[in-house]
Amino acid sequence: MKMKNLYLFLLLTLSTGIYAQKPQQFVIGPPEKVGMSSERLSRIESLINRKISEKRIPGAVVFVARHGQIVLNRAYGMNDAEAGKSLKNDDIFRIMSMSKALTTTAVMMLYEEGKFNLDDPISKYIPEFKNPQILDTVNPADSTFTAHPAKKEITIRHLLSHTAGIPYESALYAKAKIPTYYSMKPEKISETIPKLAALPKIHEPGEKFTYGLNTDVLGYFIEVISGMPFDQFLKKRVFEPLEMNDTGFSVDDSKKSRLVKVYEEIGKEPGITPKPSSMWTEYPVSGPKTYFSGGAGLTSTATDYAKFCQMMLNGGSFNNKKLLSRKTIELMTMNQIGDLEVWDRKNKFGLGFEIYTEAGHAKLPSSVGAFEWGGMYYTHYTIDPKEDLILVVFFQVWPTKGWGIEKQVQQLIYQSIID
Repeated sequence: MKMKNLYLFLLLTLSTGIYAQKPQQFVIGPPEKVGMSSERLSRIESLINRKISEKRIPGAVVFVARHGQIVLNRAYGMNDAEAGKSLKNDDIFRIMSMSKALTTTAVMMLYEEGKFNLDDPISKYIPEFKNPQILDTVNPADSTFTAHPAKKEITIRHLLSHTAGIPYESALYAKAKIPTYYSMKPEKISETIPKLAALPKIHEPGEKFTYGLNTDVLGYFIEVISGMPFDQFLKKRVFEPLEMNDTGFSVDDSKKSRLVKVYEEIGKEPGITPKPSSMWTEYPVSGPKTYFSGGAGLTSTATDYAKFCQMMLNGGSFNNKKLLSRKTIELMTMNQIGDLEVWDRKNKFGLGFEIYTEAGHAKLPSSVGAFEWGGMYYTHYTIDPKEDLILVVFFQVWPTKGWGIEKQVQQLIYQSIID
């Protein structure tokens, strides 16, 4: 009996030790402790300040952690330059397509519960997707169209990998009044997604990588199979466990002062100006706040999003909460698009994430197998399991002529690794 108890004690100790290796909270310490150089990291400040002086960005928040230790969490520049309001590292940004990773995680949590199979047709859960049509022609005068039957049904895997043939901008979607990103009208995804489902797709499922409203469809899918409003599912199952207290589809009045001002770069000459107040700036704080876009609707802070990134890096756990299995994360971060590629980047796409390949890695410092994405208002994250590293870079400019600053920041983060 004593030997049996000793065996159980050793087994428990060993298993506890394995989980303890994955940091469940961020710690702060000198970069050198985790194999990074303070001096080299300081080059990021020089880059950001130069881009601010060139009027390419008003400010930035950069968050970097390695082995669970924060090596950089700093705000630069202004939240609102015209008001003289400095940017803080807990200010709130519109993260746009960085919403997709959070929605995908929610989908895969339900997958782990056995609620569906990845190769189930989406029509099993949203009947309007039954018997999909493939678009042939569109009359630009009135958006009437011709189409032919698809050879196969759209699956959940197609939606997660952006190979369903569902784009963003479409004359047909505009005619049907389907929101492209978010809405300030009193409408819900349960009303708009069935309308989208009934419209023709632009290619056969699985034939091409077409970035679009796939993740908005998945937000409604979550409502259908969970029985919960999508915003509440994310809050209860993802945000609260990870203590992402400043993440959501809207910003409360008490936090409104922390919402970062949006800038744009649209003149003939380079340089940003404040974006006029409109739906593009006000959707997190105005309107009925009933449209929960899984692809583009969330707001967050760099620290909140870093908690999510660390959870993924840890194999599914953070804050002593287990959201996903590491085997599920392996599935999410392996190539799901075969010989297709993500645009001209030479990378692959998994279930919700772009994945670095040898060819993609050759373009700039990273690691094969690192995964990432960004948002239209100029936000970006990278999760690198090989280097045990996460980085989050937030600007707030759209449109911009300055794409690539986030990659310069990434370059400077990787050159700071000295071990």
